[in-house]
Amino acid sequence: MVQLLRRLRGGFRPPELPLQADRVAIVTGATRGVGLSTACQLARLGMRVIVAGNDEHRGHEVVARIQEESGPESAHFLFLDLASLSSVRSFVRNFEATALPLHLLINNAGVMLDPSGNTKDGFERHVGVNFLGHFLLTSLLLPALRASGHQGRKSRVITVCSSTHWVGQADVARLLGQSPAPCALAAYAGSKLALALFSLRLQRLLSALGDPVTANIVDPGVVDTALFAHAGWGTRAVQRFLGWLLFKTPDEGAWTSVYAAASPKLEGIGGRYLRDEAEAEVLGAARDLELQGHLWAESCRLTGAAWVAVGE
Repeated sequence: MVQLLRRLRGGFRPPELPLQADRVAIVTGATRGVGLSTACQLARLGMRVIVAGNDEHRGHEVVARIQEESGPESAHFLFLDLASLSSVRSFVRNFEATALPLHLLINNAGVMLDPSGNTKDGFERHVGVNFLGHFLLTSLLLPALRASGHQGRKSRVITVCSSTHWVGQADVARLLGQSPAPCALAAYAGSKLALALFSLRLQRLLSALGDPVTANIVDPGVVDTALFAHAGWGTRAVQRFLGWLLFKTPDEGAWTSVYAAASPKLEGIGGRYLRDEAEAEVLGAARDLELQGHLWAESCRLTGAAWVAVGE
């Protein structure tokens, strides 16, 4: 309803942001949808973008498109399958081999209502791809983010969430798929709540250590992308015939991610939940320190992530 009202009042407008030619960003899920639009917009700001995705052919097509618009050094593709923890580790090794700095990590990739079964590591797919893959990825890339940031120009971790996190069940076993969700939508909502819990705890710990890194959450809104490919026929019919009115375009959906990545107004600021380039409310349970800690510890156990440098 909020999106409809804004559309009727003139629509959405992109944020005005300064050029940032000295920054390097990784965007997961950057081969289509909001991730693709995010990568393109960051490149237009002068950033060098690492397009991370699990479709190599599509990834190279995206890189060619970005390079044609923004220059030969504006984008590079690295393979990343978030459904495989070994692929996450390989991606990080391949990124480290480039010897590039890392100023921005945008945890954007996700699946919704995906019927294709568990991940290669045996996790429920929404949990494994949307949350645990990004949990491990962030832990492994944190040294690079730390090394590239400094006081007055901190590195940033931006995690793409969803308003569906409001209906996620605040139970660690359910959030991690150890207790089966009643339906795929519940699993998706739980994965988004897990991301919110993770990001807020990460910011708290980074602040406590005085690290030159911030962590924020962004909500793109309801966007007309292939994320709805596995939705019911009614939802897909609405998307097809009324998507132009009720849904954001991928470019519009990317604007909050780009704002969180590049706005000087957010320098040094973390722990925020952002929607339409403004702070919004997050589910109260996402700020539950005990729940954050339990989820964090169990996620470390499941992924083998070593957050020793971000300990209590």
